[in-house]
Amino acid sequence: MLVLSSPSGAGKTTISRMMLERDLNLTMSISATTRLMRPGEVDGKDYYFVDEEKFKSMIDENELLEYANVFDNFYGTPRKPVEGAIARGEDILFDIDWQGTQQLADNDSTKKDLVAVFILPPNTVELENRLRTRAQDPEEVVQQRMSRAADEMSHYREYKYVIVNDEIETSVERVETIVAAERINIERQIGLHEFVQCLREPE
Repeated sequence: MLVLSSPSGAGKTTISRMMLERDLNLTMSISATTRLMRPGEVDGKDYYFVDEEKFKSMIDENELLEYANVFDNFYGTPRKPVEGAIARGEDILFDIDWQGTQQLADNDSTKKDLVAVFILPPNTVELENRLRTRAQDPEEVVQQRMSRAADEMSHYREYKYVIVNDEIETSVERVETIVAAERINIERQIGLHEFVQCLREPE
């Protein structure tokens, strides 16, 4: 379970998209949200768009691995698709904030599979420029996101890895290095014990 978190505008969505294009064993976890659909977004591909009543029902029915309220909208990770992908041996990419990451880290059923990476912007001027360049949010929302960024960045110590996204290609290569290393972690190599036994006791 590869988590990429960052303040809005620091580049995690771009990095996520490039990782999915390059790594065929990586699939995206699709979050449920109560926020309105933006132009160009597709229900079931970018997010599962639901109303607040449905979202709260998902919480009550324990259908979410994690959830958070961000800018007056709920976001959460549906449990079944993630558990199914892991059972098939697929790696899952999460684009979630520090609150959701902490819930996964505190959950006995998910913490052993968790690899958490925090993406930092090179500076606050660049962060604000990126938010304005997206041209998706009104001015008051941009200011809200900038105010929230300072608090979000204070949680970097809760992550195993931190990347300063100064140059996108370098940042993607660093995430690829993290994924490659985590995949050969002794605890993640399925069948390793049996393989070593065969090496020690050849027929």
